[in-house]
Amino acid sequence: MATSVATASSTREKPRLSFWQIWNMSFGFLGIQFGFALQNANVSRIFETLGGTEIALYWLAAPLTGLLVQPIIGYVSDRTWSPRWGRRRPFFLIGAILASFALLVMPNVTALWMAVGMLWIMDSSINISMEPFRALVGDLLPSSQRITGFAAQTFFIGVGAVVASSLPWMFTNLFHVPNTAPAGMIPLSVKYSFYIGGIVFFLAVLWTVLRTREYPPANMEEFEEEKRRTAGVFNGFKESFAGILHMPKTMRQLALVQFFSWLALFSMWIYTTPAVTSHIYHTSDATSKIYNEGADWVGICFAVYNGVSAIAALVLPSIAKLTSRRFTHMLCLVAGGLGLISIYFIQDPKMLLFSMVGVGIAWASILSVPYAMLAGALPANKMGYYMGVFNFFIVIPQVVAGLILGFFTKNVFAGESIYTLVLGGGSMIISGLLTLIVHDEDDIRLPANPVALAPESPAYDAPLQTDPRV
Repeated sequence: MATSVATASSTREKPRLSFWQIWNMSFGFLGIQFGFALQNANVSRIFETLGGTEIALYWLAAPLTGLLVQPIIGYVSDRTWSPRWGRRRPFFLIGAILASFALLVMPNVTALWMAVGMLWIMDSSINISMEPFRALVGDLLPSSQRITGFAAQTFFIGVGAVVASSLPWMFTNLFHVPNTAPAGMIPLSVKYSFYIGGIVFFLAVLWTVLRTREYPPANMEEFEEEKRRTAGVFNGFKESFAGILHMPKTMRQLALVQFFSWLALFSMWIYTTPAVTSHIYHTSDATSKIYNEGADWVGICFAVYNGVSAIAALVLPSIAKLTSRRFTHMLCLVAGGLGLISIYFIQDPKMLLFSMVGVGIAWASILSVPYAMLAGALPANKMGYYMGVFNFFIVIPQVVAGLILGFFTKNVFAGESIYTLVLGGGSMIISGLLTLIVHDEDDIRLPANPVALAPESPAYDAPLQTDPRV
């Protein structure tokens, strides 16, 4: 059974935060999504450019790192406290430095094995920054604001991904940077996009690190004793993997939902470029102009679904309040599944933008609603730990995708990647239907007589500044 670490106010309701405080604590996700969007939209393209054919297999590097990194970071961050840097913020900063370096190096690799290795490093680094951001919402926000906090993260994810996914297209069409290169070389438009991504990643995360204050442990002596007793990487591995056996009921049910929704997402991220270039642009020659036009258009499509998600994230809390979080998530996932399936019937590239609307609605919900339901079912003193364990059910479907989607594409679908996207759409619809069996703790309901601590309470490290810009 996972051990506990004392955290701020595990039994009393936290004070509500202002708009700007939620903005500041979420802003770092703008940079994180710059990294993920560039990775998702361009890494398959880089693999193909360097002569890779087993695309899904190469992507296994990413989930294997997440499987190890996120639960360990969650476990360690629960046991971290610095009066100056807080609990989660040191990991934001370390991950940002490493991820920015990886983004600068990735487009300069010259061999396939280097690209796979750099994907490993880049994904690990992004995960170091990302995992504590999920826990931060549970740490700082009262139950009534959690879905708003996750929706704010989703908004920044959408904005960051729109810009990052569009960068290669913008460099080519607005600044006339070449989007083709000799065989085995990465186009300049892709290189410049990764350079911009590295800079934005670091600066956005640094903003959150400098502009957010965290709550200290409610009982420092108890915290230090527990940290001493459970310290060590070995304990972290043991506790993290044991956590699968002791998950709360809601978490177990959400794990199944996550599996099918993320299997669909990975099929999209891995196979949209080869599917669109072959099914709609009718080429698989990575050195041809028409292929690179198709690959650039995939970046625009990814930008559109992320833009839709940014807008949808602002609406989801209202829909969930009028209906329920389960129904809202189901509706969004079905829309995303139908969007993926519709790509099969499209021949005009512009029509892909309509497919991306459904995908964007699903993406907004995937990034917010499950975490809002989960946070209400977790003990406050294990928030980072269980958020890390929950990542297993993002990583496991990615491993499955890497192991089976390549086989299905080559041997069942005769190399036609478009059918892999249809399979992903079906998986997302199944995920939506499974949402209806989730037991939602309805964490948005407040206690009848909540005891809200005032900003000056000694249990808090002055997180509520009077200046609304802070």
